Amino acid sequence: MTRLQKLLAAAGLGSRRSVEQWIREGRVTVAGRVAQLGDRAGPGDEVCLDGRKLDLDPAQLTARELLLYHKPVGEVTTRSDPQGRPTVFERLPEPGSGRWITVGRLDVNTSGLLLFTTDGELAHRLMHPSSEIEREYLVRVRGRPQPGLIRQLLEGVQLDDGPASFDRVTQEVADGEGPEGINTTFRVVLHEGRNREVRRLWHAVGLEVSRLLRVRYGPIELPRDLRPGTSRIADAATTERLAAVAAQPPKSPPRVLWPGF
Repeated sequence: MTRLQKLLAAAGLGSRRSVEQWIREGRVTVAGRVAQLGDRAGPGDEVCLDGRKLDLDPAQLTARELLLYHKPVGEVTTRSDPQGRPTVFERLPEPGSGRWITVGRLDVNTSGLLLFTTDGELAHRLMHPSSEIEREYLVRVRGRPQPGLIRQLLEGVQLDDGPASFDRVTQEVADGEGPEGINTTFRVVLHEGRNREVRRLWHAVGLEVSRLLRVRYGPIELPRDLRPGTSRIADAATTERLAAVAAQPPKSPPRVLWPGF
């Protein structure tokens, strides 16, 4: 017997957080009884959501798909948008079973690697703060930051939701003078996924981000040949490699100040 929220998440019905919310709202029943958080169930139990019986076939519970998507600027990471903006789900292929669940989010003005899985439990582990999974970005900022500002971003700054910092900062080739003035591109790594955290970190030291591209999530890199707006199903080895990282105990990554700063 498995905790209900874990069982439904593993079946690809939603993230564990969304399933827990369904249970709190009384939308889930087990054998005709309204479920409570902490209840357990198995594939043979009659589990319903909003009165509709859910398919918890054991064969489907073991199926796990992973999708790599190159999100372009302008799309939102939701299933629908009240403002009518395009969503990332509009371009995705149908999964073999279940439904696609996003692993984290990218804001509307950020592009790059976005992962989807049919395994809600895996998505939960990957997004949970305790996982401390690295995210890597290419970020272009307006201006040429002095070494003191980079050191500050590595040592930590105070944001409105608590202190934050980068784990690594590396300057790429200088962009020079462009139509918007002088720009500088950096490669940054952090192990959190707070809302707009990369942009807010740079803003906290007085710099504006003009372009942001996520190039890696944990061990998964954005394929160079994956064009914006296109997706690719990961092979089994890639999927299992990501799952193995999510299962590892958390560790605090060292702060690295690269030569030149």
